[in-house]
Amino acid sequence: MILEETTEVKASPGDVYRFFESMEENYPRWHPDHVTFLWIDGESLKAGEKAYFEETIAGKRQRKTVRFTRVESDRYIEFEPTSLLIGLLVPHISFTIVPRPDGCEITQRIKVRTGPIGAWLNRGEFDAVRKHMREEGENLKRIFEERE
Repeated sequence: MILEETTEVKASPGDVYRFFESMEENYPRWHPDHVTFLWIDGESLKAGEKAYFEETIAGKRQRKTVRFTRVESDRYIEFEPTSLLIGLLVPHISFTIVPRPDGCEITQRIKVRTGPIGAWLNRGEFDAVRKHMREEGENLKRIFEERE
């Protein structure tokens, strides 16, 4: 199953990419439920780098350490959990940035390994994640478009 959210913003792909490059300062303003973001290895958005973040989803604190696996400047960012157990359930998360005539389109995807029974049993949690992703998209749009 793939959880997906797409948002169009009036910003260049480079501006959006720089937002992600500066995640330590941007993380809390991106969403009110974002708690902290820290680079573990280095301080840049490159394949192989690690980061730690905390966020609250559906009232539950989520703590994750991730490794960036694929980074294409102004186009694509992908990372995976470093925890083997979490990685079995969520193998990767990505952001695709596609240029549009008046800005760009940002698509966030979370790959989740679950069968139909697991999806049904955890539907409330998945709905909360979808809501959080939608709010992240809306907040990115607001952040970029209020600068105009």
